Amino acid sequence: MPTESPPLKRGERGWKTATFVIFVGTGITYASWVTRTPAIRSSLGVGTGDMGLIILGLSIGSMAGLLLAGPVVARIGARHVITAAATVASLGLFTVGLGSGVAIAALVGLGLAFTGAGFGMCEVALNVEGAAIEKRMGRSFLPSLHGAFSLGTLAGAGLGAIAELLDVPVPVHLGVLAVVVIVSSVSVVALLPPATGREVGRTRRRSGTSGLTIWRDTRIVLLGLIALGMAFAEGSANDWLPLGIVDGYGVGSATGAAFYVVFVAAMTSGRLLGGRVVDRYGRSATVRWSAALAVAGVLIVILAGNLVLAALGCVLWGAGVALGFPLALSAAADSGADAARRVSAVSTLGYMAFLVGPPLLGLLGEQFGLLQAFYVVLAGAVLAGLVASATGETRETEESPLACVR
Repeated sequence: MPTESPPLKRGERGWKTATFVIFVGTGITYASWVTRTPAIRSSLGVGTGDMGLIILGLSIGSMAGLLLAGPVVARIGARHVITAAATVASLGLFTVGLGSGVAIAALVGLGLAFTGAGFGMCEVALNVEGAAIEKRMGRSFLPSLHGAFSLGTLAGAGLGAIAELLDVPVPVHLGVLAVVVIVSSVSVVALLPPATGREVGRTRRRSGTSGLTIWRDTRIVLLGLIALGMAFAEGSANDWLPLGIVDGYGVGSATGAAFYVVFVAAMTSGRLLGGRVVDRYGRSATVRWSAALAVAGVLIVILAGNLVLAALGCVLWGAGVALGFPLALSAAADSGADAARRVSAVSTLGYMAFLVGPPLLGLLGEQFGLLQAFYVVLAGAVLAGLVASATGETRETEESPLACVR
């Protein structure tokens, strides 16, 4: 990591706080949907395979948002992109709730596509902002920001579990959340510096480089594979862990949601506390050991046979996937000039996991059961561990254009 910089100024502290808050909000939104997947599946009357295809709407929307976000942030700045993303995601949540209420699977899929598009746009803008703050601070910060997302996910999962216990209708739950998301996002987005994204755009136009040339950098490809592997291991739990526990252990929806809370709590703790580990032992060692923990956790969930050991597996699984994705983005940000383009490229490849994962695990779960389908998740963690050395610290030859946002 770069050497530590002077403390953040007052306006920069607001920038840091706003980014943290928005990350929390995206986590709450995402987990609220995940914890209601058993109830939504029941209301739609579909099987696991069909549910995987419905969830594919979220993945397709996310990829569209990711691909669209880069040029839009460069043109109008992160502040406007995040506001638009929150609006789109809120509309999507409302539509998902409506579709569940009237039992129309296509409407739920459409709502998930809108929600995913909002997530994708927001993720790119927020990760670019986080990389800029990390460079300004001169120490590890992206894991903490992703910890904020996980903290929000923990809160959302807890609220979702309570909603399941109280039999709160899905349309009411998601409808209220949609209003909260748009109001809270608009309230804090003004603290973000709009110059960040526009500076990236000016740098890109001056350099005359295209988006495809970044993939000639072998390190970016390897970092993308780490992001892909760890995102697949994380996303599989996000999409399927509650249903996997319900189907594999013969328990109710509330118990499935509670196990997801355990997973998210472990992941949140790993991200919030992981910065110190990274600063002490380095990114490569951290990613390597994280991958090993994830492999152990997934195996325990599959093979445990009882709920106590399965809960331990969820803890290891969550802790194992906590740092891989944010550290891949951090390494991309300090691997050369035009940090925003590098972060965007690695993010895009990482989020491919959310496009492939849901239908793949859904189809495998339909044939073999979801717990057995989780064996595929191991491949992602193993891949990340094998190429962990790509996250090693490098000496920057040129200051990132993002660092000029002071």
